[in-house]
Amino acid sequence: MKNDMYAIMKNGFLDITIGSWLHRLSEFYPDQDALVNVDRAVRLSWKQLDRRAVEVAKGLHAMGIRRGDKVAIWATNYPEWLYLLFGCSKIGAILVTVNTNYKIFELEYLLRQSDTKALFYIHGVKGSDYTPIVKPLLPEIDAAGTSVGLHSDKLPFLEDVVYIPYDANDPAPEHLFTWQNMIDGGAAIEDSVIEAISAQLSPHDVINMQYTSGTTGFPKGVMLTHYNILNNGYYIGENMRFSPKDRLCITVPLFHCFGLVLATMASLTHATTMVLVDYFSPTKVLTSIEKEHCTAVHGVPTMYIFMLDHPDFDKFNLSSLRTGIMAGSPCPINVMRQVVDRMGMKEITITYGQTEASPATTMTNTDDPLELRVSTVGRSMPFVETKIVDPETGETLPDGQTGEFCSRGYNTMRGYYKMEEATKAAIDADGWLHSGDLAVRDPNGYYRITGRIKDMIIRGGENIYPREIEELIYTHPAVQDVQVVGVPSKKFGEEVMAFVILKQDQTATEDEIKEFVRQNMSRHKIPSYIRFIDAFPMNAAGKILKYKLRSMADEMVNGAEKPNT
Repeated sequence: MKNDMYAIMKNGFLDITIGSWLHRLSEFYPDQDALVNVDRAVRLSWKQLDRRAVEVAKGLHAMGIRRGDKVAIWATNYPEWLYLLFGCSKIGAILVTVNTNYKIFELEYLLRQSDTKALFYIHGVKGSDYTPIVKPLLPEIDAAGTSVGLHSDKLPFLEDVVYIPYDANDPAPEHLFTWQNMIDGGAAIEDSVIEAISAQLSPHDVINMQYTSGTTGFPKGVMLTHYNILNNGYYIGENMRFSPKDRLCITVPLFHCFGLVLATMASLTHATTMVLVDYFSPTKVLTSIEKEHCTAVHGVPTMYIFMLDHPDFDKFNLSSLRTGIMAGSPCPINVMRQVVDRMGMKEITITYGQTEASPATTMTNTDDPLELRVSTVGRSMPFVETKIVDPETGETLPDGQTGEFCSRGYNTMRGYYKMEEATKAAIDADGWLHSGDLAVRDPNGYYRITGRIKDMIIRGGENIYPREIEELIYTHPAVQDVQVVGVPSKKFGEEVMAFVILKQDQTATEDEIKEFVRQNMSRHKIPSYIRFIDAFPMNAAGKILKYKLRSMADEMVNGAEKPNT
């Protein structure tokens, strides 16, 4: 049956839209679990999920959403998030994913820059209610007494705002159009209308826009096509040996490529059951894995650490687990060993990439030695070219030399929305996407990421790669986690600061950490500053925001006398 299902592949690629592929799954695996959410008692087969997508597509069409229109989703991992994605994919709309941590300034910028026509949102996330953000941004809602057919001065493209309730006990704010209103509005539209629209779509149409974190300048809207993300997901799933027998616990956020592609698209292309968790909670994840007999779970290292440290960890039955992806930041080897030994994930993999590359460009194999799955990010993905270049000259560098990681292939983004110059800066004339990451390749083709070009610390003319120091300090028995950044220095240009999180019930002094580094590393790599903190600033995807740490470091030492190391 698998061979029949993939008979449409051309030259190694799925040449089909996401909406059409979902319908294909509904025919091959109509009664198999497609989507499960334990907390909300959601359990849909592939046939039922395809039906939900058609209902959403009809609702969107009734609202006036057409091919190429932008539809924004501001929500955690609700099932409706996926319904909306698949609904958009059937009528050619473009889903704009909104970071769940956004505040009013960021939301306004994204909606305006993306030319979003309809915004869907939930109540909010822990510590943040979205309605007090939406309403001041769009006072026209209360003035008109409705959130559809808006005419906003601030956001001239935005016409509709739709509220997604959690359940029947989550009433919509006053004057807001609801998810059910949207579904009811499309009920009179014949399925044939949606089928006719779907038939006209191209796999090379943009389906998703994700905004970069904006660590430098304003965020940029990365345009990704059906072809980009569906095929990237396919080869991720192939490398993990996904099949209809697998069940993936999706706890990483859907608004990020980790959730949308590495999880959802990898599952979709292999008829793998998606077990959705609203937001990361160690208890929620471990419970879902146990109840649904999940064979895989994705996460950043921090998520795995939290699960392993759960006080009732040993009470959960995780015997069904075999694989998953760890990505987002380097994983200490002792954490990886615990994931393998205590969670049973012997086939866990490491993936590297960037949103602009859909995102995966390299990946380890499920049977690679553990050391390789910690020290490297694997080899090139199928049909993706990769190389290391000199950041200054652009010259391709030989194995063993550090330079900028570049990639080229089917997975490269269409470009940044309405940012032609930024697109040209990211993708050179030969089609190579420049990552901004420093890396080195070994003779066997395995890549090691050493840092970002802007993260590199230059102290007195010496290049210092933060990850190298981080890996060492992490081995200190009192250290739970560490991040290293550069601090401006009049004398040396930059100096090294290490932000350290200590293990519970452990103590250490600045001098002890410095001495530990002194015993193991060159003098110029010894941190001039050690700061103990309780937590690192992170985005909603669990990625550590180093630019905030650099800002904190600069503020801490500004005006202070530079120490002699």
